[in-house]
Amino acid sequence: MDLGLPEILVILVLALLLFGPSKLPGLGKSMGEAIRGFKKGLKDDGEDKTAHQDPHQQIQHNGQKTDTAQSTQTERTPKS
Repeated sequence: MDLGLPEILVILVLALLLFGPSKLPGLGKSMGEAIRGFKKGLKDDGEDKTAHQDPHQQIQHNGQKTDTAQSTQTERTPKS
């Protein structure tokens, strides 16, 4: 698909008519951020780096180290 100058001008005029001149800069910014995020996602190969962490690894919360196994326990209330 080859976009030439006439096609790009038609797209820009349609965008100007649909969104108005005040919303076009914000629309362009959001499109740029979306494209950058998509490229970053492709570059990372979609790996979730947090999935490979040790579940008992110590992490810091407000300057205090806690064990994640202890911090994920919930209190159990007796059934009525």
